[in-house]
Amino acid sequence: MTTLSPDSVRQHTRGRPGPTYLVAPLLIGVSAGAGLLATYHVFVRTISGQWLDTAAMLGTEVHHARLEELLRSILNATTLSSLVLVCVIAAAVGVVRKRVDLAIAAAVLVLAGNATTQLLKDWLPRPTLDGLTYPNSLPSGHTTAAASVAFALVIVVPAALRGPTALVGAGYTAAIAIGTVWARWHRPSDIIAALLVVLTWGAVAVLGVRALRARRAVAAPGRPTRLATVPLLVTAVIGIPATVIGLLLGKSADAMTAASPEPSRLTFVTGAAGIAAVVASAFVVWLWLATDD
Repeated sequence: MTTLSPDSVRQHTRGRPGPTYLVAPLLIGVSAGAGLLATYHVFVRTISGQWLDTAAMLGTEVHHARLEELLRSILNATTLSSLVLVCVIAAAVGVVRKRVDLAIAAAVLVLAGNATTQLLKDWLPRPTLDGLTYPNSLPSGHTTAAASVAFALVIVVPAALRGPTALVGAGYTAAIAIGTVWARWHRPSDIIAALLVVLTWGAVAVLGVRALRARRAVAAPGRPTRLATVPLLVTAVIGIPATVIGLLLGKSADAMTAASPEPSRLTFVTGAAGIAAVVASAFVVWLWLATDD
């Protein structure tokens, strides 16, 4: 006689969802939106924030022609056509799995996230506080595109594939994000803002899915696989203190007294660590949200 393990029994138990079923994505969406506003205020509307942010962008340069060409090819591959293609793939996966609600949610977070980024980039003012007249580039369009398509695939694939998909998606997003800073296309704050935009819309999409299912009995929520969560959590745990230490050192550096930001390898490394930490944290949160649906 075949027996079911406790985990299997838990996964197949069905019942009405508890109050956290709707509260969790709501809180995450509000928190991500607040984080977006805080990022804009600190790194765009303060002198020290602008200085550190721009110094990080200027802190490195691609010196090898082949590497620069490869980097630009990867960044240029993230286009509107690729976004539409991923939306179609996500919709197809959702239909095959008979989860049209997830397919719609994936399309909403991709389209709304990228539209929001473009609107914010055009509308948000950037005061000239650091002596440089660079235009506003917050949030990053490339990072929004990369993160949104990764989020979309994570939520529509079967539960067994969500962990590996999240790991690959996080790696791809981090590569695109750090690559844009390396190429001097974006500042680190642009990347963080983009991730928060995507997480906000992801939470909204999940809230919509759960609201439609709240009155029905649903399968008991599972847990994200450790195969994905452990590497992401380790990255966040290492990256967050490294970022804090780097910011403190950068803010106290003598170069902060210069008339305008100067290239700084320290601030670039700090920015890269911060990007890695935020990417990892965002994907851990998203994997946790997606596992319940």
